[in-house]
Amino acid sequence: MPIVGQFGSLAGLGSLILPGGAFESIATVTVGSGGASSIEFTSIPGTYQHLQIRGVSRLAAGTLPTVWAQFNDDTASNYACHTLRGDGSAASADGSASQSGAFSISSAGGGQTASVFSGFVIDILDYASTSKYKTLRSMTGGDFNGTGWIDLRSALWMSTSAITKIKLSHTGSTNFSQHTTAALYGIKAP
Repeated sequence: MPIVGQFGSLAGLGSLILPGGAFESIATVTVGSGGASSIEFTSIPGTYQHLQIRGVSRLAAGTLPTVWAQFNDDTASNYACHTLRGDGSAASADGSASQSGAFSISSAGGGQTASVFSGFVIDILDYASTSKYKTLRSMTGGDFNGTGWIDLRSALWMSTSAITKIKLSHTGSTNFSQHTTAALYGIKAP
């Protein structure tokens, strides 16, 4: 039986991806002409169970440049990250601790096919809890006329503070290209 038939509609697939109830739009950021060094979501209400960021991205330079997330302006070495990548011919994995940001996605970059963006979904679990560290998981990928990739990432922010601000930026100094878009959603408890 097709998945759509089992759940009645594609909307039912959301519970397979992230536990919780209804998705509510919180904010959307679209980068304008000239680019932007970061995308920020501020004053995030603590009324949801989880957060999700969905979007498309391209950075002005690089080949699969890494974008990281920093929470509540924390730039200390309080993040640990893991990556699993496949490109159709090879797979790789790596991990790192004591980072100053959570490696959240790999993005299409200026060193690749012009005007091609990568898609991504980032989940931030139990973001409002003040009794545990926060977990990020993400999936990102893209295709450059037959040479594509997919990344699965996870990260840990070693803080019990509730997340009220998220900043996405390149791990170096490359700007997001015009039309990069990120939409933040809150997921209600079931």
